[in-house]
Amino acid sequence: MPVLSAQPSDQVTASEPSSSQTVVLNISGMKCAGCVRAVENRLNQVDGVRSATVNLVTEVAVVETQTGSVTTEDLVEQVSQAGFAATPRATDGDGDDLTAWVEAKRQEQQQQGRRLGIAIALLILSAIGHLNHFGWLTIPVLSDLWFHAVLATVTLAFPAREILVDGWGGLRRLAPNMNTLVALGSVSAYLASVVALVFPDLGWECFFEEPVMLLAFILLGRTLEQRARYRAADALRSLVELQPAVARLISNPATAGAAQTGVEVPARCVQVGEWVQVLPGEKISADGTVVSGQSTVDESMLTGESMPVLKQPGDGVTAGTVNQSGAIALQVTGTGQNTVLAQMIRLVETAQSRKAPIQRLADVISGYFTYGVMSLATLTFLFWYFIGLHQWPQVMHSALGMAHMGHTMTYTSSTLLVSLKLAIAVMVVACPCALGLATPTAILVGSGLGAERGLLLRGGDSLETIAHLDTVVFDKTGTLTLGQPAVTEVQALTEDLSETDILQLAATVESGTQHPLAKAIHRAAIERELDLLKADEFDTQPGLGVAAQVTWQGTVQPCALGNQQWMIQREMMLDADVQDRAKVLAEAGQTVVYVALGDRVVGLVAIADQLRPDAAAVVDALQKQGLQVRVLTGDRKEVAGAIAAQLNLNPSQVTAEVSPQGKVDAIRQLQDSGHTVALMGDGINDAPALAQADVGISLHSSTDIAMETADVILMGDQLSALLETLTLSRVTFNKIRQNLAWAFAYNLVAIPLAAGVLLPTVGVSLSPAAAGGMMAFSSVAVVANSLLLRRE
Repeated sequence: MPVLSAQPSDQVTASEPSSSQTVVLNISGMKCAGCVRAVENRLNQVDGVRSATVNLVTEVAVVETQTGSVTTEDLVEQVSQAGFAATPRATDGDGDDLTAWVEAKRQEQQQQGRRLGIAIALLILSAIGHLNHFGWLTIPVLSDLWFHAVLATVTLAFPAREILVDGWGGLRRLAPNMNTLVALGSVSAYLASVVALVFPDLGWECFFEEPVMLLAFILLGRTLEQRARYRAADALRSLVELQPAVARLISNPATAGAAQTGVEVPARCVQVGEWVQVLPGEKISADGTVVSGQSTVDESMLTGESMPVLKQPGDGVTAGTVNQSGAIALQVTGTGQNTVLAQMIRLVETAQSRKAPIQRLADVISGYFTYGVMSLATLTFLFWYFIGLHQWPQVMHSALGMAHMGHTMTYTSSTLLVSLKLAIAVMVVACPCALGLATPTAILVGSGLGAERGLLLRGGDSLETIAHLDTVVFDKTGTLTLGQPAVTEVQALTEDLSETDILQLAATVESGTQHPLAKAIHRAAIERELDLLKADEFDTQPGLGVAAQVTWQGTVQPCALGNQQWMIQREMMLDADVQDRAKVLAEAGQTVVYVALGDRVVGLVAIADQLRPDAAAVVDALQKQGLQVRVLTGDRKEVAGAIAAQLNLNPSQVTAEVSPQGKVDAIRQLQDSGHTVALMGDGINDAPALAQADVGISLHSSTDIAMETADVILMGDQLSALLETLTLSRVTFNKIRQNLAWAFAYNLVAIPLAAGVLLPTVGVSLSPAAAGGMMAFSSVAVVANSLLLRRE
């Protein structure tokens, strides 16, 4: 079974195996794109680090370093200095690390829910206490300003404590983040209210309800966002939970004799070469080969296909798939990090850590976003305090809001209060988090959906490139074709022999060799349930054919199979009829095997590598989508021409007799002409071209090196999955664009609105609490929009 590789295509190749290494760190405490930027900058500044990519959603940093130049401990220390906790990701492949991540996310949700509950309770008490402002209800204790001061203090000290501490830490390290903006806004409102309460002669108005409402809305938004982000990781979490916990060890079934009960051990303890038993309804505990028993296996987690697959002795099975109908015993071929499931998990996780190029603009803006917002808040305060409220004094009551009407304040105190509230609203309404979540959440959901459907994509960069493809190039053998020669036609050239006789003679003579053409003839004979004849004195001539003495109809006769040259060497008569028949078969792209019995040619066997059943439909669908389709093959021109005819392609779209370097040159030529090219290949000889293409695509049945080089692996081993990949990439990229458009539009509209741009004309402004609610739900909107991918 081919082995999946989690190595991204842009990492170091096999030609420099020891020049670099990849370190994966779990990062906790990141809240927005500014946090991501801070961690990435800190890691990229370390000597010996080639690149560092941080994902906000999965909270993972993937660091590419020069081997031996920097230790994992050094990287952890650098992240700690940036203000975030970091732990190295385990690499033994036993799944404990990801399982712990899933459990940690569940606990975070519970903690966030408790904090939200406390904040909402405080918000309700604050709201009840302020009903007297509207003349609805007056409760002596709840309406007291000192009571509201206590509520605000409790809110800041308990449910919002983490926000304040993190925000202050970011400011102290000169790396302010979203929490810094929220902390500055809520603490400013709180301190201004405290001063007004302690020094009533100043004439300032207390607004303790603002920090309470602001932080309650923030916590509500974050709770919803966190739950949505957790749901966005459903596919990765589902893969993690598929990992089997236990295995039932048995001794070699071939020598055990009696039925075995087995011994249950942790699945991670099983070693290659041991035997395990799997009962109906159980997960298969390791990759292996069935040695006894027969059953159907649910492989939907691997291929996305819901139909169970029959497994018999000699068939391979994969850890995490479910045994359905019968008990089977298997010999282990892969455990831990080397199982297909473990490598799928790593591949999906790697995909979710790699950024799409479209995210770069958002990253650049996020790096300066918080500084810009703090500057705008300061300018807002200065403008309204020194200019705006003097120019438009009539907006004072609109800006203060209904809760403050009826209170007697001096003009100076009202000006200060309005200017402060507008500045706080600007700090709070700005949302770098939406910018930071726009791309990774869509990639998280998109790559997760791909994994569920048997489409493994290496990252956001691959998704974006696929969405812009205009040319798809196919290798022929093993990609468009099954990669397995099969008998397509048998012709008897004499009346005394039938086609069945010809195939029986051919299979008998070929029984002494393992040539691919011989195997095709063997399979055809087995399918027709033909018995082999008695034969001996086999003579094999490489490149020509094979001969033997065969007992036919009670007589021992020489029988030979091979090409035309072999027949000529054996002095066989090839009349015009035989040559014409052979020519027709060869022009159809088939390999012709001559069958001679005695001193005459008695039959022809045509063998060809057949097209996959869905090849023609896939090529037609690609062309209808406006994509150019090309075929590159090392096979001869006649075969290439036959393939073109079967696929309804023009001969100019198929190039034959192409070397591996020729494939690279052909793809480079297309790229130089301005095309974005995908290559779908499967063999070792395709690896250089897969690396050269903008997107390399490989089937699960491909060679290991082809799969390591490819950007997309189709686990279902069907060409039609390519169409699903294109569709998924396009809708995912559209979601990324929608998210970024929303994030930019939100900030471009919300910040001026919070700064009071509509106050002079229509008397509308945002209170800090309303600004906090808008900011919180802008992030929720981005994540929710990404989740809508599941409905498309």
